Amino acid sequence: MLCVSLNMTLNSDAIAGQFQGHKPLYVAVGGAAYFSCAWLAARLAGVALERTKSKRRPVPKLLLEIVTAAFFVFASLATILLAVGQNWSTAIAGSGILVAILGFALRGSLADVFSGIALGLEAPYRIGDWISINDETRGKVTEIGWRTTRLFTRDDTYVILPNSAIARQKLTNYSAPRRKYRGHVHVKLGYGIPVAEAKQILAKAAAEPAVIVASPPPDVRVSSYDDGGVQYRVRFWVPGFVDDIDCRDEVYAAIDAALRRREEKPPFVADRAITTAPMAALCCGHAPVGAAP
Repeated sequence: MLCVSLNMTLNSDAIAGQFQGHKPLYVAVGGAAYFSCAWLAARLAGVALERTKSKRRPVPKLLLEIVTAAFFVFASLATILLAVGQNWSTAIAGSGILVAILGFALRGSLADVFSGIALGLEAPYRIGDWISINDETRGKVTEIGWRTTRLFTRDDTYVILPNSAIARQKLTNYSAPRRKYRGHVHVKLGYGIPVAEAKQILAKAAAEPAVIVASPPPDVRVSSYDDGGVQYRVRFWVPGFVDDIDCRDEVYAAIDAALRRREEKPPFVADRAITTAPMAALCCGHAPVGAAP
């Protein structure tokens, strides 16, 4: 059927002469040949793409749909040209202006479609992955369409993003290359606690919640040395993005309990008392409440 279709394209006048007086039959046979070729080409392309897929990253459905649609659009155009008695060169020359006008009018939609093709080829995410767009929009991928990607957020709402917007922004996939990833929280402690002791207290407290991954164990790093105290970054492993909020909440709660058992106070209590003093008292030269004379 593929050879018949190509022969009809190259020698349409000769074949048309054989169907003299039977143009409907000629168009029907030609259309059937074109669509048969489109179906066969789409199947072969699907098999080729399936062979190139990885075990974890299947071929995106969007890519298969676009390839199939392209072949059938070609078959439809070829059938229309066959019906009106035009060849490809005449059709291309006459449709140049129309294509330019449509391209300008649909440039936004076309950008989304081509971005969808690029995302389908690169496969930075798949259905079921938790992703973050530009560190602002986070959600679970539920649908990847021709123009848009649909996310389901943890607030039970849908966010629909154009594919072109996703392609231009920073994307973080929390589900790849594996579900487990490292999270962290920041804690500031006063200078009264030695750094080595503070690290031990924080690491032991962060290891208490059952929701976090036990191995590798949490660790603590000094992130800054400020005027108000020492800033620590407590790092731990999260089993999956869906547990991210619970992990942070329980780690903070465990750290708070450990510090209360040690009767530690936050280093910013004194600063907060000073900054909340009435402005009138400061202007009149009176010492604010709780401040040293």
